[in-house]
Amino acid sequence: MDIQGKIKQLIDKREIARQGGGLKRIESQHSKGRFTARERIEMLLDDGSFEEYDMFVTHRSHDFGLENELYLADGVVTGHGTIDGRIVYVYSQDFTVFGGSLSETHAKKICKIMDQAMKVGAPIIGINDSGGARIQEGVQSLSGYAEIFQRNIMASGVVPQISAIFGPCAGGAVYSPALTDVIIMSDKNSYMFVTGPKVTKSVTGETITTENLGGATVHSTKSGVAHFKAESEEEGIMLIRKLIEYLPQNNLEDPKATVCGDPYDRREEALNHIIPENSNQAYDMKDIIYLIVDNAEFLEMHRHYAKNIIVGFAKLEGRPVGIVANQPSFLAGVLDIEASKKAARFVRFCDAFNVPILTLVDVPGFLPGSNQEYGGIIIHGAKLLFAYGEATVPKVTVTIRKSYGGAHDVMSSKQLRGDINYAWPTAEIAVMGAKGAIEILNGKEIAAAQTEEEKMALMQKYEAEYNDKFANPYEAAKFGFIDDVIEPRNTRFRVIRAFRTLLTKKDVNPPKKHSNMPL
Repeated sequence: MDIQGKIKQLIDKREIARQGGGLKRIESQHSKGRFTARERIEMLLDDGSFEEYDMFVTHRSHDFGLENELYLADGVVTGHGTIDGRIVYVYSQDFTVFGGSLSETHAKKICKIMDQAMKVGAPIIGINDSGGARIQEGVQSLSGYAEIFQRNIMASGVVPQISAIFGPCAGGAVYSPALTDVIIMSDKNSYMFVTGPKVTKSVTGETITTENLGGATVHSTKSGVAHFKAESEEEGIMLIRKLIEYLPQNNLEDPKATVCGDPYDRREEALNHIIPENSNQAYDMKDIIYLIVDNAEFLEMHRHYAKNIIVGFAKLEGRPVGIVANQPSFLAGVLDIEASKKAARFVRFCDAFNVPILTLVDVPGFLPGSNQEYGGIIIHGAKLLFAYGEATVPKVTVTIRKSYGGAHDVMSSKQLRGDINYAWPTAEIAVMGAKGAIEILNGKEIAAAQTEEEKMALMQKYEAEYNDKFANPYEAAKFGFIDDVIEPRNTRFRVIRAFRTLLTKKDVNPPKKHSNMPL
C-alpha cells in the first residue's frame, strides 16, 4: 500500500471510530433525548480543543462470540481539551457500543487519562452512560472498575473530579462517581443505584420504578448523592463549565481571579432592613447572599437537599469563594443530620482546593428528637465541626441573627480558627434562646408564683433581662470572639476587605498520615 493509501486508511478508520456503534444506534440514542459520547465532549470543550487518545483500541475478549463484534474506541471516548482555555481531561462513555459497558480495555483508556491528569495537575471530567460491567469479560471487567476506583481515591483532593450521569449508572459503576467531588445528573434520562428494581423486588419484595429508585430527583432531594439535577444534558454540561470557573487546576494552585465590574465598596441599603423585627420570623438567606456577591451570581450546590443549609460558589471582587449559610426559611435554619453532612462535605471540598470560605450564620441550634439521636446527629454534627476546624483556607464568618448553643461553635466560630468573625447588630449569641434559658435559670421561682398572671409577668421579666444580655452581639464582642459589629449595608465591603487581608494567610496542621474524622 502506498503512502496515499495508508493516509486514506487512517482517515477511513477515524470515520468508522466516530460512528461508534453505527448510525442506527446513534439514532436510537437521539430518540431517547440523549446525545452521543462525542457530541457531549464537543459541547463541553472549547471549539477545536479536543485531542482524543486511543481511538483505535478494541477489546480483547474471545468469549460468547465477542471476537465477532469489534468496535474502534471500545465504548468510551477519552482525551483532553480546554474549558475557557484551561486544560481538562475527559472521558465520555458511548452507549451505542455494547451499551457503554466497561471492559478491560475500556477501563485502561479511562485510567490512562486519569494518570496523565494527575501528572500535569488538571481536572478530570467523567461523563457516565453505561450499562455497567461487560458481563462477558467477568473478573477482568471488575478489576477494571477497581483500577478506576483506586485512581479516584489517589486523585481526591489533588485535582478536581466531576462526574456527569447522562444515562444508566448501576452496580459497581456508581462508586466511581461517588468518589469524585461533584455529581451532576440529567433529569428523566439518568439513574444511579447499586441494585436495580428487578433485584430489589426479588430480594426484598419491594416493587419500585427505576426513576423512584435512583432517578435524578431522588438523588438530588432524598439521598444527597447528586449535587446538581440538570433539566437537560445541555444544562448539565453548562454546569460543568461554570463549576470549573470557581476551581483551580489542582491543589497546588489558587482559584483563578477574574476582572470584576461590580464595585467592591458597593453598599446595599436593603440589608439594613432585611431582618424581621420578630426574631422568630423567617426570611430568605439567599436574598442576603445575592446582595453581597459579585453581580448577584451564586452557583448553589445541593439546592434541593437539606434546604436548611445553603452551600455554593460565588465571587467577591472577582475571586472565587465558597459560601455556607443557614437558611431560616426552612426548618428555621436548624442543623440536622443531612445539613451537617452537606455542609461538612462542601467545607472540605473548598479547603482541598484552596477556595476561601464565607459563612453566614443564623442557626437556632441542632434539631432535637429521637430520630436525630438514633440517626447519629452527634457523629454527623461532629463532621461539620471537624471540617471547619481542619480547614486552613481563609475563613470569614458573619453572624446575621441567631447563633445558639453547640451550633454556634460549629459554624466557623473563632475557636475553630475562624480568621475574621463579624456580626450584625441583630446577632443573638448565647447558649440557648430566652424561653428555654429562663425555664432552667428561673423555673422554680416561676413555678412558685400564685397565679397565671404572676407567672406570665415573671416570664416576661426574665425573658427581657436575658434578651438584654444576650440578644445582641456585644457580649461576644466583649471577649473578642467577634472581631467587629458591622452595619449590614457595609457587609460586602467589609467581607471583601477581610479576604484581601487573608490572601497571604498560612495555617498549618500537625504532621500526620491522615486524620480520623467522624464518619
